[in-house]
Amino acid sequence: MVDSHHVFRRKKQTLYLAAASIRLLFFVAFPHLADLLTARVEVSTPVTSFKRFQEGLYLYNHNVSPYNGGVFHQAPLLLPIFSLLPDNRSLPIVTFLLFIALDILTADALSKIADSGEAGSSRLFTSPRREKRWSGLRVAAAYLFNPFTVAACLGRSTGLFTSFMVVFAISKAIQGRPLTSMVAISFASYLSMYPLLLAPPLMLLAFDRQPASRRVAAPKFYAVNVAVVAGTIGFLLFLSFLVSGASWEYLWSTYGIQLTLTDLAPNVGLWWYFFIEMFDSFRAFFLGVFWLHLSSYVGGLSIRIRTQPLAVLTLLLGIFSIFKPYPSIADISLFIGFMPLYKHLWPLMRYSFVGTSTVMYATTLGPAFYHLWIYAGSGNANFFYAITLVWSLGQSLLLSDLAFAVLRDEWEVDRPDMVGKEIRQI
Repeated sequence: MVDSHHVFRRKKQTLYLAAASIRLLFFVAFPHLADLLTARVEVSTPVTSFKRFQEGLYLYNHNVSPYNGGVFHQAPLLLPIFSLLPDNRSLPIVTFLLFIALDILTADALSKIADSGEAGSSRLFTSPRREKRWSGLRVAAAYLFNPFTVAACLGRSTGLFTSFMVVFAISKAIQGRPLTSMVAISFASYLSMYPLLLAPPLMLLAFDRQPASRRVAAPKFYAVNVAVVAGTIGFLLFLSFLVSGASWEYLWSTYGIQLTLTDLAPNVGLWWYFFIEMFDSFRAFFLGVFWLHLSSYVGGLSIRIRTQPLAVLTLLLGIFSIFKPYPSIADISLFIGFMPLYKHLWPLMRYSFVGTSTVMYATTLGPAFYHLWIYAGSGNANFFYAITLVWSLGQSLLLSDLAFAVLRDEWEVDRPDMVGKEIRQI
């Protein structure tokens, strides 16, 4: 037992060292690659751009409000953290090591989720296919060596902080530590706002994974967890108020921009082009519609797939990577990172090849179409938006296919006579 545990630890250390080495190799061998990726719209958005963050950090270090110029849209508490690090221009390796550490910590939390077996056997549902699963080491490797994950790390997207907090919150909920989980999801919500929508299914997961010795009644459990989330976010907002020089100006710049989409910089999402073409008189209505659409999945999925809260969280991560205001490849890398947890459902998925091929097709043509529009001048915004629609279509195929597999697996448990039979909607 000791030897096997020692071998497992050695394998995990080797994996993490290899992942860090590859990222460092790219950084050393291609010194301009990081800046190139930082400027790419697929990697950086107005709310996760490292380049914009550097501008805000420069203003903060010179006692000027970073929110005055309308460029900086990220959480204030990141500024004092990065101000303690050496200047990125003179010693960029330190900042780069921080983002590598974030990737490895995220992968480690993901491996713990995989090893828990929650994806195949929850408190209220046990899949007959649960034995066909990957180890946590393989799941971590799939995440770390995903090209989207590597590109987001090289581009130093601050969305990696949110990704880590989300995965950390889920892993702590599975470990039966609900309060730690709620604090983590509060940090994620503070950084990017949208993870707050993950709180309801996360509470369901944490409730299901309570140790029998400490199990409490549902009303008390949810009330305490809601209070922890509200209190933590309130505390973080107050700290941000102090960091921002006793000003609430950061609220509009950090969260208001996501609610109102005032920065229409191109990205891989669906919002920016739509609102460029939108008449001002209809803007408020469609903003409400878009946000209602994004948030409406939470209640429906949490009720319909109540027996599998981890599946709800996975599906919501896929929905966010498509429909949030400012998505990037960091979002899809997180969603794809959770896909190996459901290896036992892959045989039930019908369009995985088509969906994967569509995403790869859009990944290849996206930069080309953007170049034709911005640099070559031989195209227009329709070129790039068309390929982002294909990109979203590919993600939608993977997302809907996973949802079908989850529901089909559940249905076959209730109807064992239908195992292996084709379903047709009439």
